[in-house]
Amino acid sequence: MFLRTVKVKREDGHIDEYVRLVESVWRKGRPEHRVISNLGRKDLLAPHADTLRRMLTGEHTPRPQADAVGAWDWGPLLVARHLWRELGLEQTLDAWARDRGAVADRALALVASRLDTPTSEHGMARWLETAYVCDRSGQRWLPAWRQDAERLASHRPRVRVQDRQLRQWYSTLDRLVKAKPQIEQALFLRLRTLFALNVDLVFYDLTSTYFEGTGPADLAKHGHSRDGKPRNRQVLVGVVMIDGWPIAHHVFEGHRRDASTVKEVLGDLEARFGLRRVVFVGDRGMVTVPNVELLRSRGQGYVVGLNRRRRPMVRTYIERATGPWLECPMGVAARERSTPPKTLVQEVAADRPDVRVFVVHSEEREAYERAEREKAMQRVRTALEALEQRVAAGKLKAPEKIGAAAARILARSHGYRYYTWSLKDRTFQFVEHPVHLAQERALEGKYLIQTEEPTLSPVDAVTIYKDLSEVERAFAELKDVIEMRPIYHYTADRVRAHIFVASLAFLLDRALEKTLKASGLDISSKEAWHLLKTVRVVEIDLGDGQRKRSVTHGSARAAHILKAIGITHLDPDAAATDPEKAA
Repeated sequence: MFLRTVKVKREDGHIDEYVRLVESVWRKGRPEHRVISNLGRKDLLAPHADTLRRMLTGEHTPRPQADAVGAWDWGPLLVARHLWRELGLEQTLDAWARDRGAVADRALALVASRLDTPTSEHGMARWLETAYVCDRSGQRWLPAWRQDAERLASHRPRVRVQDRQLRQWYSTLDRLVKAKPQIEQALFLRLRTLFALNVDLVFYDLTSTYFEGTGPADLAKHGHSRDGKPRNRQVLVGVVMIDGWPIAHHVFEGHRRDASTVKEVLGDLEARFGLRRVVFVGDRGMVTVPNVELLRSRGQGYVVGLNRRRRPMVRTYIERATGPWLECPMGVAARERSTPPKTLVQEVAADRPDVRVFVVHSEEREAYERAEREKAMQRVRTALEALEQRVAAGKLKAPEKIGAAAARILARSHGYRYYTWSLKDRTFQFVEHPVHLAQERALEGKYLIQTEEPTLSPVDAVTIYKDLSEVERAFAELKDVIEMRPIYHYTADRVRAHIFVASLAFLLDRALEKTLKASGLDISSKEAWHLLKTVRVVEIDLGDGQRKRSVTHGSARAAHILKAIGITHLDPDAAATDPEKAA
């Protein structure tokens, strides 16, 4: 076969050339040419001449080489968006905001960044470079960096992100914190509907988070630091939880006492959530005579722990625990041990007829506290022995100096609980304290619970109080996993917005953890967010100006996580535009 051109003259004198595919055949003893196909005008076929030649000669046609030109983490945002919608947060923000979609989508990005790579609003640009972050229409957000020349010549050379993009994130923070009361209210109603919350039990506890810098004067104060940063100003953050779900949080001045926040929290529970009769579960710092009277006056119940050292009656209650002990159910971790530690409880007589007190003895807690005491005693003993040797060698002679040195030693590691000392005839001696040490040993493994609920059994009281550890774990996740600390903002509203974003991230984290637990997957939420990074969006250059986007399925464990959540469609467009497909 071969190509032949045929010229055709038009009426206007113009000549067109056509290309035909012709083959030569032998017929009746002579060769003939037969037209196989009319391929078209020569000038239109010219760009495809090489392709036609390869087709006729059978030459192999090289395929353009496909190159991956980019890859971005997608799994964390995919799961965060699914949980965000499942909890009704997108719908709530859309109903509140006039620019439907914009605030909710940017708020989700702020929350997801704290789950994926906790960072500041300035650091969002770095996150946008490594993660595939898009709005619900599938439009990806890209980082907006300042040109170096412009940045270095400005009065803020350390700010690398364009002001336009920073203003978008800060504007979202400002609008988000204004909607906080409505968001938490709608969230509570959604959770109560989805999970049939037991609203009779309300858990409340406080933590602190510190500032780098001075912070806003009306919030940032010096107070008791739970972060080990006494020199830094701080704020207090109170979290209210029901059935393990954080339904609200409060931000207080950093110098407030724990007990002074209870009245405000109770009022908010009634005003916003309509919870008139609840059993308030709080830790030792919440227990004051005014607070107990407040709970009684409002008709509220309570289950609270008693401070072992600040209440003289605690030792009396422990001494009264001479009756039979009731064994409490063990947790999963305890049952897996070769010798499971027991938790025992008994009710003892209280000073008031309407007050009930339970003494609890935890073998696990006793072993831990005994080990900690023995380590502390060894540290103090070593220091006292060194002081004893200095006095014996005549290196320290003045009684007032010897007494000051002994006082310094006993002030460390609570040494005054374990030892006492004497100085006679210039001889320094120390012995175990005959009263205090016995009291410490009696307290080990013991804690006390107080309530006025008449129908609550001792075992149920222990179970409820143990659930308060969910709040304590919540604080650990707020400050470590989601990195709520430190705070760099300088206005009170921005501080509240920063903490609100962290609390929403914690809410999604709890939703993921509960889903994994319900599906039987032995994966923590922290590990799950890391595994989900193996689900990536990859952009492939196919050549000839064509590009294709694909999504990796991630690791085997990431696939198990997606299956447990119920996500089957991984494409960003499907996840962004069609919530049903994403679900």
